[in-house]
Formats: sequence, structure tokens, C-alpha cells
Amino acid sequence: MFTIQQIKEAHSKVKSGADFPQYMRDLIELGITAYETFVFDSHTDYQGENNFSISSEGNHEILSIAVDCNPEQFKSDLKAHQQGQTDFPMFRKDCAKSGIEKWIVVMDKKTCSYYDKAGNEVLVETIPI
Repeated sequence: MFTIQQIKEAHSKVKSGADFPQYMRDLIELGITAYETFVFDSHTDYQGENNFSISSEGNHEILSIAVDCNPEQFKSDLKAHQQGQTDFPMFRKDCAKSGIEKWIVVMDKKTCSYYDKAGNEVLVETIPI
């Protein structure tokens, strides 16, 4: 089993989206099988083996998610984030203004899927783990 403190320690090494693949490897080592992050307050629900789950508290300002999704703007903002041009708080703001409500990472599939407020899958990325 893993703890929120262990996850925080792994996350503390992340400075930009460029650090995401190593962060994923660190989470896998902890035993995390999937997680779901909500943009409005950044709280995350983590899943592990044997139905183990734990949730982090939201620890950022509350954001309003745009009703209308703008996939092209989101993809542009995501690319900038992955190239290390934005930090996590800015990425959350970019997601919110583009109508991205949450993302779900599934470790064994090596995917990160982004969803709008209506629950539509906007983008699925393969994580280079």
C-alpha cells in the first residue's frame, strides 16, 4: 500500500510536464495502478492493487471549468506544458479555460485520458514510461 505522503514526495520532483514520465515510473513503483485528477481543485483519487484506494485533498485554488470544450487550444497548451513551458498551476488554469474537467491515468495501459464536463473523452495520450 502507498500513502499520500509517498505520492507527495514523488510529485515534489515534478517541475513541468517534461518530468511526467519519471513521475509515472515513481508511482508505479509505489503500487499505484490508476488515478483520476480533477482540475477544479486538483484533488486526485488513486487506486492500487486489491481495491486499495486513497484520495488527496485539493490544495489549489478552485477553478471554474469552461462549459464549452476547446480541444485545439487544450492540445496546444498541453504540448507547451509537456515541453516544460508551464508549471502545474498554469496547466490547471489552461485545462479549465479549455473545458477539461479531469484526466485519468491507467498505468498498465500507459494512457492518460482527458475529459470535458460532459464526460466526453477529448484526448488519449500514450505515456512514454
